[in-house]
Amino acid sequence: MSLSKIALDMAEKVRPILVAVLPQRLLSDIKAKVISKGAKELEKTEIKPFEPDRYPGGINLVGSIKSDTGLGQSMRLVAHIIEHSSWDYTVYEYFVPPGDSMNNTDYDSKISNEFKYNVNLIHVNPSEFPLAFMNVGKEHWDYRYNIGYWLWELEEFPEEWIPAFHLLDEVWTPSEFISNTLRKYTDKPVYTLPYSVTAPTDPAFDRKYFGLPEDKFLFMMMFDSGSGMVRKNPIGAIEAFKKAFGRENKQAGLVIKLNASEQSEKDMEYIRSILDGYDNIYFICTTLNKVEVNSLTACVDVFVSLHRAEGFGLVMAEAMLVGTPVIATNWSANTEFMSEETACMVDYQMKTLEKDIPPFKKGYHWADADTGMAASYMKRLYEDRAFYEDKRKRALEHIRQKLGIQRSVALMEDRLKQILEERK
Repeated sequence: MSLSKIALDMAEKVRPILVAVLPQRLLSDIKAKVISKGAKELEKTEIKPFEPDRYPGGINLVGSIKSDTGLGQSMRLVAHIIEHSSWDYTVYEYFVPPGDSMNNTDYDSKISNEFKYNVNLIHVNPSEFPLAFMNVGKEHWDYRYNIGYWLWELEEFPEEWIPAFHLLDEVWTPSEFISNTLRKYTDKPVYTLPYSVTAPTDPAFDRKYFGLPEDKFLFMMMFDSGSGMVRKNPIGAIEAFKKAFGRENKQAGLVIKLNASEQSEKDMEYIRSILDGYDNIYFICTTLNKVEVNSLTACVDVFVSLHRAEGFGLVMAEAMLVGTPVIATNWSANTEFMSEETACMVDYQMKTLEKDIPPFKKGYHWADADTGMAASYMKRLYEDRAFYEDKRKRALEHIRQKLGIQRSVALMEDRLKQILEERK
């Protein structure tokens, strides 16, 4: 075991104490430096070349499939594609701290510590990839075809993560937006395997269940403090809502859903400080299971995402699938399954980051949505029922075709077949 791995393991064991006495930013910086050092060490690692017939044909899926975070849901969506394919697979549960709730049991029957098969599909982002390699062990990389399934949100990519490419034969992503970014930083294959989106709901999880008013037209935005409040931009959604509806309008409301996490209390404190006396803004600060989240999205009237960048935009796709119209920034990966016909697409200006907002760095670029235009869409959806129904129906029809399971399965099987044919 390397010194980097020992240091990280010890840090996680004392994490509750460290969080209480040290700023989150400092903890993140320390962890990033240790992982970066580990990545440089691993650049010297020589992985034994792929031998297709050394192990049975199948997929060892690696990642945190039990996590109730967006990363956990992404992992389960990849498992869902494999489940509907002709490929056998197992799941190696790799925990990426901090993991918050780890209560999902959908794929417990597939979890195993064995690496039975000849393909590794490692659903761990490049920031954590060296640690995952140390955790899993080189012997499970050797002689297999190693694919990373990565998520990222901008057109620039951190230099310190580039060594992670060395540990892979190729990379898969859920969007061409991410794939096009990564292709600038590697000559290894980068392949797009979009999610097949499902959104099961339960009528028991209604407005009453969530403590929301039943007599108001509700907009909702959602973010996870762990994935960055600034990128998800709840402040933009609040400003748009305030421009669309004055304090005197009590028939419209805004729901802000965020996961309970180490950072969420501070985020909520800041958001409350800018509400300017609006009493029709409602907070849900808890970690919900996926059916609860989908049901919450279905029981509001409009979903709003004035994000600055998205690697896919899963919640927007799920909102379209449950029949909730979407207002969204017209930039990044969500534009691959949304258009002006199927959603209310908001103009933006590209902005340069003036300081580091980890993991994003000073000098990187992202979108700043036009809150005035978003406010206009809010008012129109609130006032114009025909416009509302048109967006809802078009979105539902489009998303079922665009992100259906058959397409995702075919793309995955075609690529794996091509890999095996080339190597044999």
